[in-house]
Amino acid sequence: MPAIAAAQDKVLHLYSARHYPGDEVIYDTFTRTTGIAIKRVDSDDAGIVARLRAEGAASPADVVLLVDAARMAAADAQGLFRPIRSAKLDAAIPPELRAARTPEGVTWTGFSTRARVIVYDPLRVKAEDVATYEQLADPKLKGLLCTRSGSHPYNLSLFATVIERMGDEKGQAWLNGLVANMARPPKGGDTDQIRAVASGECGVALTNSYYLARLVKSDKPEDRTVIERVRVVFPNQATTGTHINIAGAAVARHTKNLDAAVQFMEFLASPFAQDYFANGNNEYPAARGVKIDNPALKAIGGDAFKRETIPLAVVAKNLPKVQQMLDRAGYK
Repeated sequence: MPAIAAAQDKVLHLYSARHYPGDEVIYDTFTRTTGIAIKRVDSDDAGIVARLRAEGAASPADVVLLVDAARMAAADAQGLFRPIRSAKLDAAIPPELRAARTPEGVTWTGFSTRARVIVYDPLRVKAEDVATYEQLADPKLKGLLCTRSGSHPYNLSLFATVIERMGDEKGQAWLNGLVANMARPPKGGDTDQIRAVASGECGVALTNSYYLARLVKSDKPEDRTVIERVRVVFPNQATTGTHINIAGAAVARHTKNLDAAVQFMEFLASPFAQDYFANGNNEYPAARGVKIDNPALKAIGGDAFKRETIPLAVVAKNLPKVQQMLDRAGYK
């Protein structure tokens, strides 16, 4: 009983860029299970990083939730995370979905995944012509490609992965080819790219899988029309697999409550939390062996596709170089 009372006196300070109703169930269940209350600060990724930097050693943050590997890596590079050791996390989360291990431990861990897929207009583009990321630079797609900004973390992570495989010289040529194939200058978000393909403005576009799943789940007639007009490809199934990104968490550098922070990280890897963490944004679980039953994800292809296995930590180290390559290509 004294141990429970002590736990109830503890508060975990969580800085979160996730804003999904399902996450509330995770937090409430963690508190009921452990007696550790959660005090949350919500913002976007940039706001959270700026706050951590401004607070410095005085920050009350214990755990940080961000929604992209590139963002996790950028915050890590600024020294905002504390490396931890956890046998439970080692057992649950594949190493390619975590930061590179150091003698001190691992700084950040992915807890849900999403696929970077290709959508296309079947009236203008053949599926076999967009079966790989590499084909997006083929001149036969000239004037058909649409994307959001090349510098957006979702694209940066994909480009860094492709260039890790291709090498710098071929990677630069590939980026140049993407720019040459643009139907219009990059703009908008991923949903805008899907709508642009459905409207005929573009013939092919890149998007994260959960944006498609959201449209599938929508009851708006205009969203149903969009889904009816586009098709989806999980790229590189015959070769290296589809690029996977993550939403993840890290222990804050100046946590005052390390044990509770690690305990919360481990809880996020549990099958219970994985179900809510992934389903809340129509994503896939990160933990080994965990399956979810999401009709919207099934409608766009399910979860049995081949995934790329290049570690996201390797991708992260390529980001500054890739940004320079984008600048040389004129990819806005």
